[in-house]
Amino acid sequence: METAAFDYDLPPARIAQHPVEPRDASRLLVDHGPGRPPEHRHVRDLPQLLERGDLLVLNETRVLPARLHLRKATGGAVEVLLLERLDDEAPGDSEGWQALVRPSRKVAPGTALTGAADDEGADPVVEVHDDAGEGKRLIRLLLPDGADRDDELALIERLGEMPLPPYITTPLAEPERYQTVYARRPASAAAPTAGLHFTTTLLEAVRASGVAIATVELVVGLDTFRPMATEQVEDHMMHTEAYRVPEETWSQVKATHEQGGSVVAVGTTAMRALESAAARGELAGRTDLFIKGEFPFAVVDQLLTNFHLPRSSLLVLVDAFIGPRWRDLYAEALAGSYRFLSFGDAMLISRKRWP
Repeated sequence: METAAFDYDLPPARIAQHPVEPRDASRLLVDHGPGRPPEHRHVRDLPQLLERGDLLVLNETRVLPARLHLRKATGGAVEVLLLERLDDEAPGDSEGWQALVRPSRKVAPGTALTGAADDEGADPVVEVHDDAGEGKRLIRLLLPDGADRDDELALIERLGEMPLPPYITTPLAEPERYQTVYARRPASAAAPTAGLHFTTTLLEAVRASGVAIATVELVVGLDTFRPMATEQVEDHMMHTEAYRVPEETWSQVKATHEQGGSVVAVGTTAMRALESAAARGELAGRTDLFIKGEFPFAVVDQLLTNFHLPRSSLLVLVDAFIGPRWRDLYAEALAGSYRFLSFGDAMLISRKRWP
């Protein structure tokens, strides 16, 4: 498949720069299948759009304030963007991280960095190590002896800011607005953005309508959202991400299908976690699953997802799920002034057989 087939014109004015309030006031384009016009609703209408016996699956990962503004001993500014914690491949004798370091070429291995606002002579907080490939570096957070993960997270919280995507240029007044209301373990470098539309009230209404709710975890990396740079879709390399599907969630998935219900993934990351578990035969691990073309979906029946960047692997996933009809839906959304990308609106699509 040619990557150019997944291009479309996205006017900058359609890229949402801030989230709507309340969260569930976001618009929702509901697909009703080939030859039938989509319906214009809101995310708050989800309890009326799903059926009793369905299962809604959420990615409960939490975003780290992973963008660190630091400085070298010489005073030069360095930005470190934490991508993923490495438990078994760390530099030295302690756990480390993969990160983007800018300007990387001016930061030699072994360079110690301090907080940008620290007084001169302050203790270093980060040590930069070797090249990890593809522009990434290995780094280590410098903590006192006996420090644990809570201390590590506290240091990141103190130094870091939320790593908003580069197409969002408006400062975010409230960092929690880039977290889902059900986020748990801090681990991701980006938010599972379809989940940003949910409120606790909406989740309660979903349950009250007879729809069950389950969770998975997929640690979201920046590579998930980057555009494809290859001419052919098949040549695009997906980077691995950690995922976990709890036994209870997997049991709920099987029970839902046995009873004729639909499994509804909230976001492409929840979908990739579920389909990775099915494809790999493992409920936890690392996945580089690239959902494209005639992908044999085994778990997800419906998908609630935001509108994605042109030429992105996420758009290829949507195409695999519903076919070329995505172009008509995107054209409808653009004509109807829907908001796109991370803080934008959403659509509800289905791969089930239409009457």
